[in-house]
Amino acid sequence: MGLYDRDYQRGGYYGHQPGLNLGGPRTVTTKLVIVMFGIYVIQLLTKPNQRMSPLDEGWFTNLFRLYPDVIQRPLHLFELLTYGFLHDVDDLRHIFFNMLGLWIFGRAVEERYGRREFVMFFLAAIVFGGFVWVLGEFAQNRGFASFPPMLGASGGVTAVVILFALNFPHQTVLFMFFLPMPMWVLAVLIVVMDAFGAMERSGNVAFTAHLGGAMFGFLYYQWGWRLERWLPTGSLAKRLRPKPKLRVVDPDQVDATDSRVDEILKKIQEQGQDSLTRGERRILEQASREYQKRRH
Repeated sequence: MGLYDRDYQRGGYYGHQPGLNLGGPRTVTTKLVIVMFGIYVIQLLTKPNQRMSPLDEGWFTNLFRLYPDVIQRPLHLFELLTYGFLHDVDDLRHIFFNMLGLWIFGRAVEERYGRREFVMFFLAAIVFGGFVWVLGEFAQNRGFASFPPMLGASGGVTAVVILFALNFPHQTVLFMFFLPMPMWVLAVLIVVMDAFGAMERSGNVAFTAHLGGAMFGFLYYQWGWRLERWLPTGSLAKRLRPKPKLRVVDPDQVDATDSRVDEILKKIQEQGQDSLTRGERRILEQASREYQKRRH
């Protein structure tokens, strides 16, 4: 049985709410889309009236986009991340389709992995995709030639799409908004088209960044990475945190906690550990610490 067939997955975005859904709580995915459009407005406001060169898109965009020789400029390594928040100021379709893909597929991935993990995944995918693009330009030009810089969230969005496909391979989606197909077929088409584009180097598209994002999404799923563990608020910070002082515990509160823990353990037995929400995992961790205190 795949993840898409389990009961706890049927209750998410792609269970009882198939297709586009404008409702629901404000997600991190939605906030990322809003931030991207906000940054795009800054790009438009700083766009020069008269360009000094064909590549001049204004001081703001010029500063934060990714240049192929970034490895030779260590103080500008931030470009490997910031480029993913910029888009083509001359083509509104660039940001529109990127944000549409992020919003459609990102919400389900965020629900599956949690907010902080999703943000870490998306940002890491942008960096990885940018690094693959830099290596591709170096290999193609046999050095860091004066190739046009790169911008756009496509690498991160592609990683999100691939991760969605790996978690929900048989979810039906509409290719080009009218042709229904399983998600895994769409993912294969995306990778194949990007591979051909990278080989032909056709158009003004960074296909290698897309492929880098797809690779990152695949490796993340295949190897079971959890990037949140690398955050300062992870297990290391918990071990360094001072132990709480003794306090009086309300018996009624203990009974309520025990009852909630029993429900969560039953859920694990029936649906597996991956079905737990972040809140339920937190309850189990807190209950485990309380039980250890009682033994001592």
